[in-house]
Amino acid sequence: MNQIEKEISRRRTFAIISHPDAGKTTLTEKFLLYGGAINLAGSVKGKATARHAVSDWMEIEKERGISVTSSVLQFEYDGYCINILDTPGHQDFSEDTYRTLMAADSAVMVIDGAKGVEPQTRKLFKVCVMRKIPIFTFINKMDRDANDSFDLLDEIEKELGIATCPINWPIGSGKEFKGVYERASGNVLTFSDTEKGTKEGKASVIPLDDGDALKAEIGEQALEKLNEEIELLDGASAEYDLKEIQAGNLTPVFFGSALTNFGVEVFLQHFLKMTQAPLPRMSDEGLIEPAQREFSAFVFKIQANMNKAHRDRVAFMRICSGKYDAQMEVKHVQGGKVMRLSQPQQIMADSRKILDEAYAGDIIGVFDPGIFSIGDTLCAPREEFHYAGIPTFAPEHFARVRQLDTMKRKQFVKGITQIAQEGAIQIFKELDSGMEEIIVGVVGVLQFDVLKYRLENEYNVDIRLEPLPYEHIRWIENENPDLNKLVGTSDMKKVTDLRERPLLLFVNPWSVQMVLDRNEGLILSEFGR
Repeated sequence: MNQIEKEISRRRTFAIISHPDAGKTTLTEKFLLYGGAINLAGSVKGKATARHAVSDWMEIEKERGISVTSSVLQFEYDGYCINILDTPGHQDFSEDTYRTLMAADSAVMVIDGAKGVEPQTRKLFKVCVMRKIPIFTFINKMDRDANDSFDLLDEIEKELGIATCPINWPIGSGKEFKGVYERASGNVLTFSDTEKGTKEGKASVIPLDDGDALKAEIGEQALEKLNEEIELLDGASAEYDLKEIQAGNLTPVFFGSALTNFGVEVFLQHFLKMTQAPLPRMSDEGLIEPAQREFSAFVFKIQANMNKAHRDRVAFMRICSGKYDAQMEVKHVQGGKVMRLSQPQQIMADSRKILDEAYAGDIIGVFDPGIFSIGDTLCAPREEFHYAGIPTFAPEHFARVRQLDTMKRKQFVKGITQIAQEGAIQIFKELDSGMEEIIVGVVGVLQFDVLKYRLENEYNVDIRLEPLPYEHIRWIENENPDLNKLVGTSDMKKVTDLRERPLLLFVNPWSVQMVLDRNEGLILSEFGR
């Protein structure tokens, strides 16, 4: 095995997904503690003066205590190089999560033990299933009163349509949470509460067949219940099958508490053994093998103004094959240019480290002078292929943007265009109005707040948003359509997107079919290619 193969084989790249407040950011931070990447966990919520979670870096995230953008975090643990993609849990930012899942090889699904499977979990899970991403389930907050463990497994199987295989089993919940039983080893791991934010908790390991020691540690009643549940479990849950896990058909389930560190390191150790090194990626040339090809990557995220002092734009890339060297030249396939990537860096939330090298599986950020778009492919100068595209999601909410100070026109156009290029919002222009009449479309209404906040704070531009009644959008797929001849409906609006492609907005869903009936040969699509 050569050096490049060796480095690629120790990479693990995964996304963490969950409903808001299931404890995803807390779990991410505990992983970072184990990897020695941080020394003190921050609190996601809390007073303005308190430390904030490492992965929540944007000001609005700190104010609201929610993640609105995906963070990228890399750390070393036990010989592995781990890339974590921490995604926003709030459904209004789900588009960012979908794109991030395109860059991951597996996903960790965090479920709140008291709430079970929540709406956002369902939505994100479907994306994982669609992409055949292996899913690992961590049932969190067992230090609080939780639902019956069998009911939780049942809910995952019914709601998400995937078989479950518990790797460990909780002993009680809330004040009665005594620890977990490890099924493979037959040991019980008991925990004492840890000091918040520290790495080490006092855990003792007692074999299940040492009845006296267990009785003394967890009590007779808890031991009786555990023995009953183990018997039930062996008959009720799916057999452990690594191939099925890696194919995305079976999810291993772990129980614990991220806040108090119960079961987190155990989960991380099992997860690293079960998950795979970087996987081949599909391109228009077929599958690209990570270790058999020269450098290639695709852009899955663009973020402006990560560093206020520099007013910069960072393009995040998932390296899919080979080794990246900071001195090398690469081809930007869509732009047709050979170039050197500027300021390649590894990002730890808002802190950066300039990189000399990176390997397949790694996520790197590079300075973007405005040439990259989401979905772009980069490869070695002699090669030319495209990775499979990243879908654009149809916005469901629209508003007209009114600029309050017309003297700041330049900043306004620059700001709204840059934020649109990140993929968080989509902007449309009224036909033949240039940038005079701008309509913004978003997947979730909270994105409007983020847009307003960012224009004010990053570009010093005040706007007013006027909600519009449109709810349905269709791109016109025909070559060079004559929009003047298009026979529409009274609730229809003709607009163009950033790339000058014509679109139609509708208030009523039935109007779409009426327009198709009235215009023979018209081809409409729900997705912008």
